[in-house]
Amino acid sequence: MTEKKPIKITPAKGRPMLTWVGKRPLAQVTAFPAQHIETFDPSGHAARRATKRDLWADWPDRYPRGGLLFHGDNKEVLAHLLANGFRGKVKLIYIDPPFDSGADYVRRVRLRGATGSAQIEGEGYTLGEQIQYEDIWANDNYLQFMYERLLLLKELLAEDGSVYLHADYRKDHLLRCVMDEVFGHDRLRNEIVWFYPRGGDSERQFNRKHDTILFYSKGDDWTFNYDAVLIPYTEEQLARFDQQDEHGRFYWNVNPRGERTKTYLRKPGVGEYDVWTIGIDATQIQQIGYPTLKPEKVLERIIRASSSPGDLVLDCFIGSGTTAAVAQKLGRRWIGCDINKGAIQTTAKRLQTIIQEQIAAHNNNGQNKLVDTEDAPPEPAQLSFTVWRVNDYDLQIQHNEAVNLACEHIGIQRTRTDPFLDGVLGRNLVKIIPFNHPLSPLDLDGIRRELDARPEEDRNITVVSLGKELAADAWIEDWNRLRKGTNAVNRIEVIELRTDPRYGKFFEHKPASAKVKITRKGGQIQVEIEDFVSPTIIERLAQQEGVLKAQIEDWRAMVDCVMIDPAYNGEVFNVALSDVPARKEDLVKGSYSLPAAEGPTTVVVRIIDMLGEEILVTEQV
Repeated sequence: MTEKKPIKITPAKGRPMLTWVGKRPLAQVTAFPAQHIETFDPSGHAARRATKRDLWADWPDRYPRGGLLFHGDNKEVLAHLLANGFRGKVKLIYIDPPFDSGADYVRRVRLRGATGSAQIEGEGYTLGEQIQYEDIWANDNYLQFMYERLLLLKELLAEDGSVYLHADYRKDHLLRCVMDEVFGHDRLRNEIVWFYPRGGDSERQFNRKHDTILFYSKGDDWTFNYDAVLIPYTEEQLARFDQQDEHGRFYWNVNPRGERTKTYLRKPGVGEYDVWTIGIDATQIQQIGYPTLKPEKVLERIIRASSSPGDLVLDCFIGSGTTAAVAQKLGRRWIGCDINKGAIQTTAKRLQTIIQEQIAAHNNNGQNKLVDTEDAPPEPAQLSFTVWRVNDYDLQIQHNEAVNLACEHIGIQRTRTDPFLDGVLGRNLVKIIPFNHPLSPLDLDGIRRELDARPEEDRNITVVSLGKELAADAWIEDWNRLRKGTNAVNRIEVIELRTDPRYGKFFEHKPASAKVKITRKGGQIQVEIEDFVSPTIIERLAQQEGVLKAQIEDWRAMVDCVMIDPAYNGEVFNVALSDVPARKEDLVKGSYSLPAAEGPTTVVVRIIDMLGEEILVTEQV
């Protein structure tokens, strides 16, 4: 998108000022480019939107007009947004950062199917993410972490915009002090108490059944849609308005014994209070798989109150995607971000389902007017979104320590004198990719340049990484294709590691595999998935306590969703077909038919298993 460059940040000037060990101002931050990796635009929305309504006049030209979903450390993503035209453009920010540790976001995964009951613990954070969050939430780095991100968020917020920060008893008192410093104590509009009557019963203390939502505005003239969050009058309240004046307006005397004060019935209800009783939807938590999932009704109230249809909403701890989901349903534009790949996948699936439902509703009932009422939801601001990756994470991890652990596990002999390569494994040279990002073509280009500078080097290269981008496989395949035969040199192989927090070990990753038949009949492309195996799922089931033998009768129980691009361009995956079952009891279809483009085309089938691992099957037809 752009070259990396420094972005200046306005210093915090609010009072009081909280002090912590290692506190430092954020005067500037480096903005890195983003890689466009996926597009979901089933109706060709992005190309037509400008003719419908000028919602996008302030939208940077370098981005397609639709939702934006970023995978990366949110500090770097926020800096990227500032550098690319979003400063002062966001009307509403909602964030729900981890309350105490990254473990808040570890998913529980249940295999698909009507009779499926086996559950496994999904991937939490990668090694880099774990080190980041465990270090931050264990000490004062937590406050610096939030301080820096709040400073960046303030720069993105419009002058009439608002920010809502969701917290619980562990951190709300500290976060309020930091918010006072960043936004000013006079910008606090509400300390909202969300009461959720659900859960266990404590016999040692009062039951903890509420969270706190801190509502701050950026300026003195902020957006608040009073009518959008009115509480309807009860019959008892309406009965109080038992008198009429000469104009026929109903009122009641608030203080009939003293001075007569008239209160008129002007609205269909009273303004919402700052204590909300909204239950937690246990079914939705189980269905989506995030234990910290917030009810959509909480976000509905916030989004209706502090934004209007067409406004831009941002959540940089997107998690399961509730903010983006509700924003999409209420006709707002949205940007989401998360460091966890599973969160990005969950959000993308959720948005795909919602957009497909909106397209179907439009086709059946005609387009809704752009009005925000309960009985007539607003027209969607977009019917498409794109996914981006910012790889240059600033994770503050102890890379050398992590490399030592990996080398010990694999049996790599370290080479301390080589400025580029990390050691040898047998006769192979070893390059360990920093564990704060997956193996990418950029990393492989770096290896190629290094080998070009060593023309006498004839050994093969073993690359060790935690995760890898889909495009890396194609890069390696092309590289090795030119290096076949007994005298081949500099072939590249990859050992992809995962870190399993439950079992406390590294293990060599055995990738999933699929048998897929892709054919062309006339003007249609036929895709038939005949089999799929995820060794990781099978291994975890075998290790799961109480499970003696893992038996999976239908391969579809291991598959979360299937997406197909019938005309892949080699760079961006355009989702033309998305099979995302609505319920965990449902299975993917496995058999698909799509219109075929004229002439030869490259068909790519993406299969994502229940743990979030992706595989691509490519065929030219």
